[in-house]
Amino acid sequence: MFKVVSNEVIAPQVHRMVIEAKRIAVARRPGQFVIVRHCEGDERIPLTIADADAEAGTITLIIQAVGEGTADIVQTPAGGVIRDVAGPLGRETEVENFGRVVCVGGGVGTAVLFPLAKALAQAGNEVVTIIGGRSEPFVILRNELAAFCKDVLVTTEDGSLGVKGFVTNVLGEILADESRRPAAVYAVGPVPMMAAVANQTRPFGVKTIVSLNPIMVDGTGMCGGCRVTVGGNIKFACVDGPEFDGHQVDFKELATRQNTYKEHTCRCKNAAK
Repeated sequence: MFKVVSNEVIAPQVHRMVIEAKRIAVARRPGQFVIVRHCEGDERIPLTIADADAEAGTITLIIQAVGEGTADIVQTPAGGVIRDVAGPLGRETEVENFGRVVCVGGGVGTAVLFPLAKALAQAGNEVVTIIGGRSEPFVILRNELAAFCKDVLVTTEDGSLGVKGFVTNVLGEILADESRRPAAVYAVGPVPMMAAVANQTRPFGVKTIVSLNPIMVDGTGMCGGCRVTVGGNIKFACVDGPEFDGHQVDFKELATRQNTYKEHTCRCKNAAK
């Protein structure tokens, strides 16, 4: 059992939860994740470790309640317990000093981006972060990122905060300006967004890393559910990733696989009503 230390809402249907997990907190590295199961027999949910405090023995998870499994997790109050938190899993981020880096986060993908941006800043990089959401309430971690980023640029689809439009609009302006062009770009968010970012950076030869979150069950490569094609080769996001060269990822195939069980999920939800 893993005790929930705190549970706060930071955006509509998005919670920041601090959980006691001493061994994970000590071993965790940026880019890694855990698989959480609320109760015996529940769905196994992969979640990026947004932050960790080795001294306190806690990890921070930012969770969007989009289904029954995640809804059950975020309903656990401070003082409550979660049945299983397994990890850390996946490969850690390969951090190096590129000089200038742009980190791009779409929606709740900003939560996954946060530990990457923090590690890059700690490595001596000049980090500029572009984050976006549908509207102001959906933009998360802006102040937290500002603590170590040179700039935090915000976009919203309705223009309620920052620049009206998408994160790719602002990234395009930076790439077009040679004086601002980064040596590397890290992108986390919906599959179409990451694909668009990779297409933007490719003509400039800018190294682009994306963090993938395909369908995942066991987190050890046994189920094969998280397989992706990278550079023409089959990879498993849970053990070979979750981060890959964005210019090598077959995003079309990934998008198709992400929708494999969409119809089945809808039928299950309707049957439960």
